Amino acid sequence: MRILVCVKQVPGSSNVQVDPVTGVLKRDGVQSKMNPYDLYALETALCLTERFGGSVEVITMGPPQAKAIIREAICMGVKQGTVLSDRRFAGADVLATAYTLSQGIRKTGEYDLIICGKQTTDGDTAQVGAEIAEFLNLPNVAGVLSVQEVLGESIVVTASQDDKVVTMSLKLPCLISVDGDINTPRLPSYKVGKSVTDDLIHFLSLDDFEDQNVHNYGLSGSATQVERIFSPEKNTEKHEIEGTSLQQADKLYALLHSKKLV
Repeated sequence: MRILVCVKQVPGSSNVQVDPVTGVLKRDGVQSKMNPYDLYALETALCLTERFGGSVEVITMGPPQAKAIIREAICMGVKQGTVLSDRRFAGADVLATAYTLSQGIRKTGEYDLIICGKQTTDGDTAQVGAEIAEFLNLPNVAGVLSVQEVLGESIVVTASQDDKVVTMSLKLPCLISVDGDINTPRLPSYKVGKSVTDDLIHFLSLDDFEDQNVHNYGLSGSATQVERIFSPEKNTEKHEIEGTSLQQADKLYALLHSKKLV
């Protein structure tokens, strides 16, 4: 079974500046890490190959330094990985991101199973996995809590659907998005890391894709635009209320009412 995991490099800190013109995060000079939910996707893939055989590969979209998370994935047991890197991909919303990834996946080959993390910590949209599946015309399910079995040409999973947990069978190839409760990710191997070579990390640009229409990628290919994004203002104002319990309750109510909170 050939499995592909979609991963992303995200800021390692919440102290990230925003470009006032484009509304996108300024990632230059910011310490980065692998998106935490993608670690669960990786562990799921590696466990599946241990149970049923096969290999795991990873793909990401980002600047050249995103190869760091490909190396990390290889240290965890992944065979190889691909970085989709091109300035023309910059500023993509979830739709353009999913389309870019789908084009990269078409270029790298055919897979029995594609696994995504639930969402990313820098966007929190939880939409990219399902949109990739739509572009690739694959069945998909989100909120996967466990993979029960791989039976011939199908996979059996349990998934959280609103207020209930359901068991369902999907025909392979398909895409699943896993939740954070599915497993505990393993640590990267230091020994493997010493032997990782650059020939295991491949780079693709827009020029390598079947669809080379620049208007389908990046900002120009995005269906949504950011109107305004900003950091919330910090409020350190404090009020000390004294008196009996009833007096404190009255004063607290008056304070909340004056701020139109009640």
